[in-house]
Amino acid sequence: MTQEEIFKAIVAHSKEYGFIFPSSEIYDGLAAVYDYGQMGVELKNNIKRYWWEAMTRLNENIVGLDSCIFMHPKVWVASGHVAAFNDPLIDNKDSKKRYRADNLIEDYLDKIQEKIDKEVAKGRKRFGESFDEAQFKATNPNVLREQNKWNEIHNRYVAAEQANDLKEYRNIIMDCDIVDPISGTKNWTDVRQFNLMFSTQMSNTGEGEDKIYLRPETAQGIFVEYLNVQKTGRMKLPFGIAQIGKAFRNEVVARQFIFRMREFEQMEMEFFCRPGTEMEWFKYWKEKRLKWHVNLGMGEENYKFHDHEKLAHYANAATDIYFNFPFGFKELEGIHSRTDYDLGNHQKLSGKKIQYFDPETGESYVPYCVETSIGVDRMFLAVLSHSYHEEKLENGETRVVLSIPAPLAPVKVAVLPLLNKDGLPEKAQEVVDEIKYDFNYQFDAKDSIGKRYRRQDAIGTPFCVTIDHDTLNDNQVTVRDRDTMEQVRVPIAELREMIDKKVNMRNLLRKL
Repeated sequence: MTQEEIFKAIVAHSKEYGFIFPSSEIYDGLAAVYDYGQMGVELKNNIKRYWWEAMTRLNENIVGLDSCIFMHPKVWVASGHVAAFNDPLIDNKDSKKRYRADNLIEDYLDKIQEKIDKEVAKGRKRFGESFDEAQFKATNPNVLREQNKWNEIHNRYVAAEQANDLKEYRNIIMDCDIVDPISGTKNWTDVRQFNLMFSTQMSNTGEGEDKIYLRPETAQGIFVEYLNVQKTGRMKLPFGIAQIGKAFRNEVVARQFIFRMREFEQMEMEFFCRPGTEMEWFKYWKEKRLKWHVNLGMGEENYKFHDHEKLAHYANAATDIYFNFPFGFKELEGIHSRTDYDLGNHQKLSGKKIQYFDPETGESYVPYCVETSIGVDRMFLAVLSHSYHEEKLENGETRVVLSIPAPLAPVKVAVLPLLNKDGLPEKAQEVVDEIKYDFNYQFDAKDSIGKRYRRQDAIGTPFCVTIDHDTLNDNQVTVRDRDTMEQVRVPIAELREMIDKKVNMRNLLRKL
């Protein structure tokens, strides 16, 4: 299967097994809006729990917050969103489709890089252990040609970004012969900016203004509550405030399933520190956040850092953690050094003093801030896409299995009476009563045991526990492992401890 076919299979699987549904589907749906089903909400909550506990339980100087979606409209003036929260968009006149101009250029650069990587892979295969990658890149004519092309386009792109030169975006697209993937033509419009914030009306915002915004990020809720948290919590720098919550962006080019949506959820932490120490903490949180991802066991090779060529208006350093999705390496999490931009602007516009008195220096100042920001939905997609496998078995059959990291799995154990008679369902209920307070479980007595195993494989259940006639005599059950399909007999009295060793969240947290 191609990567595109795999991705389509993941999307179909998500709906079939209750992970993700198109929102309002009975009314033909709503573009780029999705609902999480019975399996999806469990996986999503487990992802959020892993992040929350890693942030707040394992760091004594990080506390939580839950701020409102609606905030005073001046919040978004101070943050710069009203003036500068835009995407450069371009339309193809033939297909009538709209694209982000920067994404078209970045995809083109990625294709050039893929050609370079293929040439390097050929060289590595040809020369084996004696292969010198640096020398090969410096001397191979094909690599040199593609690298020169990449450098030229990349330099133009960076200059256009920094100058916000919309005409140059279009010039690059035309010069590179970038065509619309649907129509195959270069019949492009001019590039223009589009503000991404949703607005709505409220009868009274305190100053007679009716227009307010749905928050495009959760971070500003942290900044406007900084003083309350710092004072009531007697927090000393450095310290962080963590939050999980909904955000809304009017993405015109929403695509790739739940990767880019109009309503999504963020897990953000703002870490406040003394000015001049921000780069030290920026480096610290880069390493810390990558470790959190790699700790899930989804392959260190599937992550990489991508430093920003153009910094946002609030940042003096920024990088992204990219993950290898079925559609390529794309942004999963951002780490930004936001300086004192946010607190400083809120101090100016509100007229309220937002400063920290440092007892070590005897000075009062506006703290600097390092942010870590990850989309829950993108993290969900990363886990789901990496876990999806279609395996050929020895008997010639194919099984679809989600090898979700066990602590994140929606269902931890399935209890399966071999037959729905002879006292086996009643004995299975005794097993359920033994484990239900510790693990999310499913009880399933319908169909053959093989079909039931396949259903549990498809939703990623780490353990299946089968109750058979021998169980009535020896009080032992057969436990099947999802990943190896190996089966062992285990006394019911030891079942809880066996399952706990693999699925408990503390197993992940202890490795951090």
